[in-house]
Amino acid sequence: MSEPTSGAESPPPPVVDGTPQEIAPGVWIVPDGGVPLVPNIGIVLGEQRALVVDTGMGPENGRRVRQIAEELARGRELVLTITHFHPEHGFGAQAFADATIVYNRAQREELRQKGTGYLEMFRTFGPSVESALDGVELVEANDVYDGEASTVDLGGRSVELRTWGQAHTLGDQVVFLPEERILFTGDLVEERCFAIVPYFPPDDTDVDGEKWIAVLDRLEGLAPEIVVPGHGSVGGSSLVREVRNYLAALRDEVRELQSAGVPVDAAVEQLDARMRSLHPDWVQPEWIGFGVRHFYEAG
Repeated sequence: MSEPTSGAESPPPPVVDGTPQEIAPGVWIVPDGGVPLVPNIGIVLGEQRALVVDTGMGPENGRRVRQIAEELARGRELVLTITHFHPEHGFGAQAFADATIVYNRAQREELRQKGTGYLEMFRTFGPSVESALDGVELVEANDVYDGEASTVDLGGRSVELRTWGQAHTLGDQVVFLPEERILFTGDLVEERCFAIVPYFPPDDTDVDGEKWIAVLDRLEGLAPEIVVPGHGSVGGSSLVREVRNYLAALRDEVRELQSAGVPVDAAVEQLDARMRSLHPDWVQPEWIGFGVRHFYEAG
């Protein structure tokens, strides 16, 4: 998730418009193109089925993703999974309402609890976002799993859906191809982007930075060779490590300031400047403050 920032120029409309790129045999992405509120989309082909990872935001983006998936799938049955419930990742699912939609139970429950509220919040992000959300119908998974993992058989290729619970959201899920060592992370990992910490008191405070760090340790333990972040360019396992190190550093510095009696607003100002200087080429620095306030509240 990435809320548009203020500035003289309006952000481009949140439209899935990238050219599909094959990152491994039968594994495609539709890159986000650096556009806010557009995620990287995944399409994984098996012999009988094709798995689509995320839909973009709103019915038109969902339709675009489905069209691309059908062109690549060439008659294969489509299966959809969503990395987490946030609107730009899954609020185009209605385009796949007749397909199998699968993800973990916690994500479905979070969509039920928060979907309408997030829909209304995102509609305040500007005319182009509001337009993209026009006509949204919240469509749930019709196949949910419990526990940490589920395997999707695509025919000649198996894909693992994995979750370790609360982190960026209550139901984050990654998609892992064990033979190819390819990992789709959703917003647990971004590339050259400050971690998106959705700390919105009193409406939503379910993000857990400490558990997020632990999940990133688990992801690094998978030894991925290709990492597709929620937003940004595809990279290697270093993407996971960079986000983990950033969150851990932010947590530790918050604790030091908090122990020294520094008020939260002063901590935000100090750490915003520090993290920008440490990562001058990262985007969306507005999320630094959200992270500071979350770790302050968590103690």
